[in-house]
Amino acid sequence: MDRPHNFGGNNVKTAQGAIIFIFFFLLQGASFEANFHLEYVVLLHGLGRSKSSMTKLENHLSIAGYEVLNLDYPSRAKTIEELARGIIPKAIESCRKRGARKIHFVTHSMGGILVRYYLGNHNIPELGRVVMISPPNGGSEIVDRFRDNFFFKWINGPAGQQLGTDKNSVPKKLGNADFDLGIITGDRSMNLLLSLIIPGADDGKVAVNNAKVAGMKDFIIIHASHPFIMKNNQTIEQTIAFLKNGGFQRNKPTDPL
Repeated sequence: MDRPHNFGGNNVKTAQGAIIFIFFFLLQGASFEANFHLEYVVLLHGLGRSKSSMTKLENHLSIAGYEVLNLDYPSRAKTIEELARGIIPKAIESCRKRGARKIHFVTHSMGGILVRYYLGNHNIPELGRVVMISPPNGGSEIVDRFRDNFFFKWINGPAGQQLGTDKNSVPKKLGNADFDLGIITGDRSMNLLLSLIIPGADDGKVAVNNAKVAGMKDFIIIHASHPFIMKNNQTIEQTIAFLKNGGFQRNKPTDPL
């Protein structure tokens, strides 16, 4: 007597096998894509701040799909040159060990000067884009005025002494930016007395014009002050836009260029 064929059972097993195969294939493909497109963003806070000042930005960058390395460094303890040589190479090596295919930088204030100094002396093959938030690329008149003050020296350390606008200014010696750079700066001040020292529009620490540097790809002004601009929602949105597209978003023709 012939045994009945179990067509239903075979079909179920075949379907299950196909589903497992497809799932495995998609999983492998997703893993490959994740590794192939792995992009890191190195965050560098400003003078006298800590990595916690960049936490909000770190969280939003992670949500946007980036791996983020939010660095803490002793900004008041050393010169700009010493800080850049001591911190940035370690950050790059850490990203490489984790499989980074592209390395971006997002900085606040003096953090941008560290990146300019390092890139002026070293090549990073994996370098992606750089966003500087309120960088003193042309120095700050605040430093010119208070450089010799004991409390200013104590609060800002050796690096703070190097951020003036005179002939000894480290930022003004660094030359043009020859990398993919977008700059965000503010035009609101929380300290009107300091703003009286700074010519033109400013964010309380840096003049709008002194945030610029020759060679930058894009520039935009946010209505925010120096201490908090890195936490501003518009700043965060514009930072992500530049990292993804190489330019800031402009919804109105009156947005500053």
